[in-house]
Amino acid sequence: MNATPNTVVIAGIGQTPVAESWDVTLRELALQAMEAAMTDAAGLRPTALYVGNMLAGSLSRQNHLGALLADFAGLTGIEAATIEAAGASGGMALRVGTLAVASGMVDAAMVLGVEKLSDQIVDQVEAALAGGTDADYEAEQGLTLTAQAAMLAQRYQHEFNPPEHALAGFPLTAHANGAHNPNAMFQRAVKPESYARAGMVAAPLNMFDVAPNADGAAALLLTRPELLPPKFPHPLVEVAGSSAVSDTLALHDRPDPLVFNAARLSVERACAQAAIQADDVDLFELFDAFSIYSALSLEAAGFAARGEGWQWAQNGAIALDGKLPIATLGGLKARGFAGGAAGVYQAVEAALQLRGQAGEAQVKDARMALVQALGGPASTAVTHVLKRLEVEG
Repeated sequence: MNATPNTVVIAGIGQTPVAESWDVTLRELALQAMEAAMTDAAGLRPTALYVGNMLAGSLSRQNHLGALLADFAGLTGIEAATIEAAGASGGMALRVGTLAVASGMVDAAMVLGVEKLSDQIVDQVEAALAGGTDADYEAEQGLTLTAQAAMLAQRYQHEFNPPEHALAGFPLTAHANGAHNPNAMFQRAVKPESYARAGMVAAPLNMFDVAPNADGAAALLLTRPELLPPKFPHPLVEVAGSSAVSDTLALHDRPDPLVFNAARLSVERACAQAAIQADDVDLFELFDAFSIYSALSLEAAGFAARGEGWQWAQNGAIALDGKLPIATLGGLKARGFAGGAAGVYQAVEAALQLRGQAGEAQVKDARMALVQALGGPASTAVTHVLKRLEVEG
């Protein structure tokens, strides 16, 4: 294999369907994903567990997830900790696991994202999610993440005057792709006319512009290739680049609220580490919690100029056979937004693409993927470059 001594690879992946899982506890969801990842990795067991989670303390009344889930999985005695970075928690857990394995201090790291949102009523969930904003100056005033995204969309319309329904292509593409994902919450394509007549959630964002909250768990098992047997049962995916960047927590503290600066920097740094340009990737799993985030993320990553990200939603440019496929298995919009687990789901789906195991959603000849998770409106941005590790000879 073309690997250096500190190469980190994804040896195993696992995920649960994203849904309202009333009859399954948080620990049971986590165990399903962890066991699937260990099985996929030919029985490899982790020596460390990093849990990406945002809301278990407030919604499930459960903190100390590292110890709880290591114990429940029969892994007592290993290093275990919870990583929290709002919606980027799963992406940050992957960052921590990558650094641990690359350092040589950890031989095999389980990166788990898990969230249980359906145990509380909608108002409680929205209030908990708003905890990722500035508590004194945003959440205290009643601001929710959806309202914040709607204000960004209004500002975007005011400054750039895009055509009506300019963002529609983002959720329409996500739903078309989610139809091929058996783990997606929504597995049906949406017609443009359905989007056009959908009810408003927070103007100008309608119900199709906002990802649904749901429960789920996804897991990655990281190691170094030299620690695996020569004849491994599936292709390996390398974590070729990794970067985490923070910005102001409060949106009003930024010179320009429509510039996701942390997202830009994290893409630049992850790509530099991987010795590539962003244009070299075959797909982009961006953080489409809201349609406006898709446009701003494409601009931040350098794929579009300021004010022109919406143009990628036109004419199939982001479809599976387009110039830059995004949300290839449904994204947050169709798969569902499982809170702090979202970033791990993104990486699992990108790994499936690079292995060539994405079924009817497969991007042809996919060899390299850009994956980005955001906490709030890019108050935290975590970006990874994943690459199929080719076998020599």
